Amino acid sequence: MRLDRRVWVLLAHAVLTQVVTFVLRPATSYRALELDVPASWLGVLSGSFALVPLVLALPAGHIVDRLGERRVMVAGGVLMCAAGAAFLTLGGSVLGLVVGNVLLGTAHLCSVIGQQALVANMTSSARLDAAFGYYTFAASLGQAAGPLLIVVFGGAAAIPDTTPIFWGATALAAALLVCSFGITSGTPSSAAAPDGSPGVRGLLRLPGLVPALCTSCVVLAAVDLSVVYLPALGAERHIASGVVGGLLGLRAVASMVSRFFLGSTTRLLGRRKLLVLSITAAAVGLAVTAAPVPVWALAVAVLIAGLGLGVGQPLTMSWLAESTPPGLRGRAMSLRLTGNRAGQVVLPGAVGLVASGVGAAGVLLATAIGLAGTAFLARGLPFDGADRAG
Repeated sequence: MRLDRRVWVLLAHAVLTQVVTFVLRPATSYRALELDVPASWLGVLSGSFALVPLVLALPAGHIVDRLGERRVMVAGGVLMCAAGAAFLTLGGSVLGLVVGNVLLGTAHLCSVIGQQALVANMTSSARLDAAFGYYTFAASLGQAAGPLLIVVFGGAAAIPDTTPIFWGATALAAALLVCSFGITSGTPSSAAAPDGSPGVRGLLRLPGLVPALCTSCVVLAAVDLSVVYLPALGAERHIASGVVGGLLGLRAVASMVSRFFLGSTTRLLGRRKLLVLSITAAAVGLAVTAAPVPVWALAVAVLIAGLGLGVGQPLTMSWLAESTPPGLRGRAMSLRLTGNRAGQVVLPGAVGLVASGVGAAGVLLATAIGLAGTAFLARGLPFDGADRAG
């Protein structure tokens, strides 16, 4: 994947998608607090973002394969603008916030599936790992920048003025829509799905696909759990919130670094070995955070965990892209997204239930054990060109 104009437009699209999403999602919570919405409704608002993608992910992947990435990404830009307009006009009620969140979740789905399918279709097999590494780096950059713009648009108050935030996010959504029209579909690697092409069950029979989906699901859930339970661990151990914030930032930066250098590390070690080593490192890092260690050791453990957790998502994307025939990659990426969303709903609750009564450290230790099991599962993934080269 050469860094030509098409690639820069795609990376800009990825950054803008995540920036708008990670501005609007916390802003929705702030608006709900302004409206004195009960805390129980915050969970409903959060769930409304993921509900539609969970239902529509597979059909959206089929549409990408039939109509091309550009049309679906343009639709995502239109829906992103509609979400901003909904928050501005209907955001004075809980129902309006739910409508805006549903639109936002659907827009995010269309944009992300189109982006991932485009990366898979425009990249040769030898460059897939580097391409998805750069792509997920850009997405991480947007996720990091989004919350910072809340201060730019809404001020530094404990509960910022959300109306300017909604206006600013809507302007960025308009920029995303303009960027969508610059996307080029019909890339050299893409092709129409062959007659009699397999459905979801057929895709699941592809060698290594189920372990790759499970790996992606568990790694993403582990990222979510670390973000939620590191602050809880800090509270239990009387660690200052500023230090905990620094630890969370360290984890995010470490993941971005591992993604940026993913292509070279894959060539050095091979895809399967790198995946197993990275997940093992993440498991070790989270296990150490669960132990009663000093803050400096906690920072080292979080750094190691962040480096490991950053590898799983792009590597499983490239594995799916290489395992899936051209013309079916949109469906494969949507299948991965469906598994990820389901994992984000099911796994945190299951881990919390298993570790109930033992505090945040118990949750992090249970997560580490789950990652260790996933690393063992990843050993069964088939060899590929990257492994033979490594």
